[in-house]
Amino acid sequence: MTIGLKARRTRLLMAVIAGGAMLSACASAGDAKPATAGASAPKAPAPGMGKGYSHDPYPSTYKPYPGVPTLVTHVTIFDGEGGRIDNGSALFADGKIVEIGQTIAAPAGATVIDGSGKVLTPGIIDIHSHLGDYPSPQVQALSDGNEATSPVTADVWAEHSVWPQDPGFSRALANGGVTTLQILPGSANLFGGRSVVLKNVYARTVQGMKFPGAPYGLKMACGENPKRVYGSKGREPSTRMGNIAVDRQTWARAAEYKRKWDKFEKDGGEPPARDIGMDTLRGVLAGEILVQNHCYRADEMAIVMDMAKEFGYHVSTFHHAVEAYKIADLLKANDTCAAVWADWWGFKMESYDAISENLALLQKAGACGMIHSDDPNGIQRLNQEVAKALAAGRRAGIDISDATAWEWLTYNPAKALGIADKTGSLKPGKMADVVLWNGNPFSVYTRPEKVWIDGALLYDADNPRLRPVSDFELGQPGSGDTK
Repeated sequence: MTIGLKARRTRLLMAVIAGGAMLSACASAGDAKPATAGASAPKAPAPGMGKGYSHDPYPSTYKPYPGVPTLVTHVTIFDGEGGRIDNGSALFADGKIVEIGQTIAAPAGATVIDGSGKVLTPGIIDIHSHLGDYPSPQVQALSDGNEATSPVTADVWAEHSVWPQDPGFSRALANGGVTTLQILPGSANLFGGRSVVLKNVYARTVQGMKFPGAPYGLKMACGENPKRVYGSKGREPSTRMGNIAVDRQTWARAAEYKRKWDKFEKDGGEPPARDIGMDTLRGVLAGEILVQNHCYRADEMAIVMDMAKEFGYHVSTFHHAVEAYKIADLLKANDTCAAVWADWWGFKMESYDAISENLALLQKAGACGMIHSDDPNGIQRLNQEVAKALAAGRRAGIDISDATAWEWLTYNPAKALGIADKTGSLKPGKMADVVLWNGNPFSVYTRPEKVWIDGALLYDADNPRLRPVSDFELGQPGSGDTK
């Protein structure tokens, strides 16, 4: 009991420190200034709605600590967009990438790190995570990711379940070099609710982790999950055709809801009745909220893309997508990405036609592909998952360079999340979300040596004070706290 209480206090202290200048990341929710309506405020939009349909009444309070100017020299660089620089240098300051090249002069006061024999990359982005919503320990009391009470729960938001003290966040940072991640609702429902994109930083509140300016996502699901969950309750959907029928009826209602609100915002008058779930779907139809669709089979992905054309929205990414290789040309034509595993398969019927060459075949076809975890352990070794997919492609005769494969970990997920202008590659002006690996990042023997978020050093394998330890690991051998 003493160790458990001390552990929780320590974890909370780390988050409080993060609110100041020692680590990175958050201001308290109380720092956000509430919106006020003046006497001359227009009638449209209605209070709480906000122009743009995806108005966030709980905005990000994330405030990056810029760290100190840092220059890494004599290092191999994968820039995240397919580029490689051998014996290169990277300079970042004030939270941003300043310069990437061969020889860069160190500015006054900069920390200089010799990266000889090491590899520098953008921080890994996991587009499919449930950390915080299904935190450790995995007990029923903490199971908050699936509102499995209706096939349409577009009204729920994943961020309202995120527990910032989930030890999975620090494990993903220290073991996996993950600097950004999307937290999604579960896949029991056709419309599972809004997702949220987070920076992997210590914070007391989810608002202190929210990636500033990142679009929201809408989690959708097709296939076995929704028909099994609701068919077992004796209600629609119980078949795949039932899935699509409920989807189409819901989108038809969303289109009508959007027409009413568009008319009100144009002409004024009495505002239509508010519907929280329809607000999210309206945002999708307006192109401001990105569809993140759980889907395994190629035929179903094709049907969903046809449905998207019918109602005028766009699918950003199909998740899991074990049969994406069958329709790589359709995905490319529809500018839709596929987030896949390296070799998970066979755990249910719709996952049986998976192949290890999936990612490589997507790359060969010019489609947008990426790795994802959907797992609190897998998120700690996404670099190794890409190594497996890369090796499978090469065995099949698909020649893909290491630097190109790194796109599957950073730039492509950033694109699919609508944040590629801010992160995902080591380009001047982008966020300094950076990982220094102690060797080849596609080796099972390699680990992150240092991880920076917005230029702030959050993990350092050589510094015990910057080796984050979870509530449930404090007091164990090697943690530095055994009393």
